[in-house]
Amino acid sequence: MNYERLFEQAVANVRRENRYRVFADLERIAGKFPYARNHGPGPDQVVVWCSNDYLGQGQNTVVINGAVDALRRMGAGSGGTRNISGTHHLLVELERELADLHGKQASLVFTSGYVSNSATLSTVAKLVKDCVIFSDELNHASMIDGIRQSGAEKRIFRHNDTADLEALLKAQPLDRPKLIAFESVYSMDGDISPIAEICDLADRYGAMTYLDEVHAVGLYGPRGGGVSEREGLADRLTVIEGTLAKAFGCLGGYITGSNAMIDAVRSHASGFIFTTSLPPAVAGGALASVRYLKQHDELRQRHRERSSRLKTLLRDAGLPVMPSETHIVPLLVGCPSRARQMTDLLMRQHGIYVQPINYPTVPRGTERLRITPSPFHDDGLMAAFVAAITDVWSRVAGEQPQAA
Repeated sequence: MNYERLFEQAVANVRRENRYRVFADLERIAGKFPYARNHGPGPDQVVVWCSNDYLGQGQNTVVINGAVDALRRMGAGSGGTRNISGTHHLLVELERELADLHGKQASLVFTSGYVSNSATLSTVAKLVKDCVIFSDELNHASMIDGIRQSGAEKRIFRHNDTADLEALLKAQPLDRPKLIAFESVYSMDGDISPIAEICDLADRYGAMTYLDEVHAVGLYGPRGGGVSEREGLADRLTVIEGTLAKAFGCLGGYITGSNAMIDAVRSHASGFIFTTSLPPAVAGGALASVRYLKQHDELRQRHRERSSRLKTLLRDAGLPVMPSETHIVPLLVGCPSRARQMTDLLMRQHGIYVQPINYPTVPRGTERLRITPSPFHDDGLMAAFVAAITDVWSRVAGEQPQAA
């Protein structure tokens, strides 16, 4: 058996579909967000337009100082899993802040948002005998993975379609345990789920609710508690899951909920029990970031204004901005080869970094450029971006797709 040939063929298949990805070799510059040093083709310094560090918190001196202070006081590593090495106190403080952020009794921090989703969904469904999971068809891969690992029966409902969800719920016995899993902000299209309507259905049919707020925490609500805080619905949700790696600018995932639910996951989830905990520097930076964003709603307001401004500029330039009610600004390309050509030209000739989004992240034929302006993308950067993307679009849009 030629194993190497199998691996080579797997990569060749991706190349043939024009989906092969080459990572940009960038070096973020502390204090100069959204600029980064470029170690690949193109100018030595580029402007990043697709970071999930939505508010530039990874560059905030308050966050950096929180990380550096923790590193100096406690050292580089956490020492292992929390079961074996204990919980360093910064994690205790961080979990208190996160529970408070969402108005919940408790929270639990994981090493990433992916792990928090997969570990929690798989564990909760296993603990609740005969549970059936209702999952939005556009849920993140980490949620799908957790549902699959649970071994529970599942039903997929059409994206944000509460009528379809109700039909599926109604088909189950009223007394059968149920869990509805969905997101608040869907990060590829920038739309928002009907949280209140889903909670109404959960009440009517006796279901638990699991809300992924990964692309909303820090960004929405008066203190950054997400869309559920903005709409006054946090108390109606069984589990609110979030990340420390996007708006908070650090690393890690978490869940919040009742004391009993959090303790059950803590005691049974392999993805928590057998994983080394976040190191002090990361926890210290995240703690500083959560506390900071609770007090600085003006940063969220500026972020919303910048996103709205860019959408207007792009539409005025005649570019195909996809419908989005959030901070996500997607430009529809519809071809992986053209998307790659555009982003290569932007990088090499204009010093602008945008990553193309292709299948399997989005369906074939909906390939796009996903742009995420921050509070620090000023009018000058926006004008330069619109001029650059207009130039590139006019040069590539009429060309036939070429193999990567």
